[in-house]
Amino acid sequence: MPDYGYEDYYVRNRACRCPRCASHWLLGPAVLITIGVLFLFEQLRIMSFGRSFPILLIVIGVIKIAQRTAPDMGHIQPAPYYPPGDLGEQIRERVRRTTEENIARSTNIPSAPPTIQGNPPDSEVKRG
Repeated sequence: MPDYGYEDYYVRNRACRCPRCASHWLLGPAVLITIGVLFLFEQLRIMSFGRSFPILLIVIGVIKIAQRTAPDMGHIQPAPYYPPGDLGEQIRERVRRTTEENIARSTNIPSAPPTIQGNPPDSEVKRG
């Protein structure tokens, strides 16, 4: 699995089907159903909408809590977006470099020494 450098925090992915990503689709239907029930109560003269709208806020709060506390087991992080052009190349290079440094740090492999411009890597450099 590729390392994009942001595995330590959650980023919602539309293609992921883990419970936490799937719970983001609950808010719209829950709000629509709640508004429908509140208008039904208004029409049946059970409760006026002006007095029952806090129920809508409670439903939204419950759904938001469910979204934040849902497990993210099996979560797939989305691939990062890189803008086209030089800026995208700079970002890609920085992510690649930090990924290699993190891998080298975790496996205790020393990083490659810097190369001197103009000398091929297999030549001997005269030191003095």
